[in-house]
Amino acid sequence: MLRPMRSPNAARAALGFLAGVAALIGATAAFAPHAFYDDFPFVTHWVELLPPYNEHLVTDVGGLYLGFAVIFAWAAWTLETTLVRAACVAWFLAASLHLIFHASHLSGFSTADGIAEIASLALLLIPPPLAVWATGTRAP
Repeated sequence: MLRPMRSPNAARAALGFLAGVAALIGATAAFAPHAFYDDFPFVTHWVELLPPYNEHLVTDVGGLYLGFAVIFAWAAWTLETTLVRAACVAWFLAASLHLIFHASHLSGFSTADGIAEIASLALLLIPPPLAVWATGTRAP
């Protein structure tokens, strides 16, 4: 007999959050790469501080994020444990490397923008372990 998941609602919330973030970033980068480069994250202009602009690279990154959005939406819909774990481990690895890169490339950023960028990237490391934990089984 299968034991129930710890918290399916928490898992769906974490996976849904990641799907939304990935879809927003991915759609902007894939379909409006120059706007993504010039304006992301829409309040400040962090991406343009890391020149040069490369439309091919930005569009490819958009496709990658859209792919993650699909996987996270699928995982949130099914809550299939293996899919949730695979998606979350892959995201955690990519997001960790992304955070490390940006943490070591803050020249040109104001102190406030540097802190905000690193904090927002670190925030994206929280939902994956939450979703993996939440889809685990409860103890009897």
